[in-house]
Amino acid sequence: MDAETILELFREFGPVSIRRMFGGQGVFVEGRMIALISRDVIHLKADAEAIPEFEREKLGPFTYATKDGEHKLTSYWRMPERLYDDPEELAQWARRAHATALRAAARKEKPAKAKKAVRRPSRTKLKRPRGRSRT
Repeated sequence: MDAETILELFREFGPVSIRRMFGGQGVFVEGRMIALISRDVIHLKADAEAIPEFEREKLGPFTYATKDGEHKLTSYWRMPERLYDDPEELAQWARRAHATALRAAARKEKPAKAKKAVRRPSRTKLKRPRGRSRT
């Protein structure tokens, strides 16, 4: 799928950027990835809050082959086929994918902030170099 086609599909949603990655493409909004495109199939970002909607549509997560068998990436789920012809509904699904990406980013930021708050100053004494006086 070429970049022009992707931009046209997401037109109703708003501006997106496309980056080539892992033999496919990523669709980004404000630095957050909301979709993964592989073999001309769009997979939208999903989490525990969003996955039930994909399951109701009988859709599955992104899968790819490895030397040890098939691997599932459960954070991206196949987009319903009808959305390729319905930019307005695609925009609704893309907004949910963007919200999912924002939730994921917020979850990543919270533990980092908590760690900083817990740090205590070191109690080790600094050693003075030998041979120097305290002047």
